Amino acid sequence: MKRPAAPESREAIRVLSIVIPAQNEESCIAATVEHLYVELRLHSIDHEIIVVDDGSTDSTWGVLQETRSRVPTLQAVQNKGERGFGNAVALGLSQMQGDAVVVMMADESDDCRDVVRYWRAMNEGWDAVFGSRFVRGGGVIDYPWTKLFLNRLANTFLRLLFHVPLNDFTNAFKAYRRNVIQGCRPFISPHFNLTVELPLKTIVRGYSWTTVPITWRNRRTGISKLKIKEMGSRYLFITLYCWLEKYFSRGDYMVKAAEDQKTFMTEDRPALRF
Repeated sequence: MKRPAAPESREAIRVLSIVIPAQNEESCIAATVEHLYVELRLHSIDHEIIVVDDGSTDSTWGVLQETRSRVPTLQAVQNKGERGFGNAVALGLSQMQGDAVVVMMADESDDCRDVVRYWRAMNEGWDAVFGSRFVRGGGVIDYPWTKLFLNRLANTFLRLLFHVPLNDFTNAFKAYRRNVIQGCRPFISPHFNLTVELPLKTIVRGYSWTTVPITWRNRRTGISKLKIKEMGSRYLFITLYCWLEKYFSRGDYMVKAAEDQKTFMTEDRPALRF
């Protein structure tokens, strides 16, 4: 499958939503939100920051309430339903008011300057922008070697299986226009496998996308929530699900069929101001 060409014309991104799932991130969530807010204000980007507290047992929720006094564009949401990274992100996506969204981690492993890079790329007309840590200009800092080995193995498998020039499927830090999010529903990954479901559905369903280099730094505080032993079969499940859609759905879920609904294009969403 070749990468779709960018559309000749596409509406500019007026408001950018950033969705951040957070579970027991009391030590870093305030810094993540505040640094992001400063960076977006510096570039005059109208935005909203949606942090979804996914059942934290520490003081994450209290920290978010305090941070709201310093970050007026912050929306703090509690996931009162089924827990899980994918469920938390899906809840945040259901709350978004922006024309596009960036999914970002709570632990400052993602560089907030790359959010601006995503915003600029989407304003060139792309439906989705996928960051890669493994292309020229990208990089990783303090990546555990066992996780790095498994990451490169899994991403090589996905690249060959779907025949696309992308080498960082599994990274959650990506950007999507609102119509892509609508066209990829329903989401069926309650856990970290949503990080694979979203880009694979975007590609398989024919939306335009591009890749930009990004940087990643291992968390400096807290504990990683990703448990590789628990996620292997879940990643494989969603991979096979999307592979079956690609080869056996006869195009029923391609972008044209999704956009025929047009419901997401008729919403009047005023610009947000900071």
